Amino acid sequence: MKSFDLKNLDGKTAHAHLLGAVGPRPIALASTIDSDGNANLSPFSYFNVFSSNPPVLIFSPARRVRNNTTKDTLHNAQATREVVINVVSYDIVQQTSLASTEYDTEVNEFVKSGLTPIPSETVQPFRVKESPVQFECRVNDIVSLGENGGAGNLIICEVQRMHVNDEILDENGIIDPRKIDLVARMGGNWYCRANGDALFEVEKPLTTKGIGVDQIPKRIRQSMYLNGNDLGKLGNVERLPNDQELNEFAQRFRVQEIFSSSSDGMEVREQLHQYAKELLDEGKVQKAWKALLCDKLNRV
Repeated sequence: MKSFDLKNLDGKTAHAHLLGAVGPRPIALASTIDSDGNANLSPFSYFNVFSSNPPVLIFSPARRVRNNTTKDTLHNAQATREVVINVVSYDIVQQTSLASTEYDTEVNEFVKSGLTPIPSETVQPFRVKESPVQFECRVNDIVSLGENGGAGNLIICEVQRMHVNDEILDENGIIDPRKIDLVARMGGNWYCRANGDALFEVEKPLTTKGIGVDQIPKRIRQSMYLNGNDLGKLGNVERLPNDQELNEFAQRFRVQEIFSSSSDGMEVREQLHQYAKELLDEGKVQKAWKALLCDKLNRV
């Protein structure tokens, strides 16, 4: 493994390593206006939500690495203290990229990108009609992180009003990750699309207290068929199946087939572990635990 002090690298290389390693990064398509009312639109992948009460988003128009100049978005936010942050879906990613072109200050990126400006309700900058979610924000603070090329400028924005396209909501009125179809930045020219097989669920241990990986029996913890994610799922249960539950599960055809397939205890254990792996891949954690613990019924 290579190890180095980023301060000893040239700015371009350090920039490439950081952005290649930290991702995918959500994209803020920031709409601002200057003191004369001229519109500006530009995307930034130094962006995230940092508070829900109050609702605060932060993005960072960093100083340009190559020549240490600053961006119109930063100047406008300093002058007007207002910004609209539009999220970027797959349908507008190419237009968003076009808006990142470093046009002259007087050029309107809405026009160049073909994205549609629509009036905001609480701030002066325009919203992007094609964006599935738009945040009207007032700038609480701007924090400079340095004076050299690549240094960030944290624009701390408090959301005044949020607009959500009805088409991306699920049956409970909550944003559906499959419908919003967000994209995010990786390193170089690479992006990531948060849809299809890229989406998966992880049960959060917010209301439960899992037993932890350390409480998984050694014969299971060291299984050649289970990986770290599998152990994480197993460690997130609050209790192990009792003997009655194991005896009932052992009557299943698949378990009986495994028990009868071999007289070798180790081979039976391996087959149970493979069966448990299948169950874990299907999200059936309790059943996987039962399969893993059934080996003791066979006196392995």
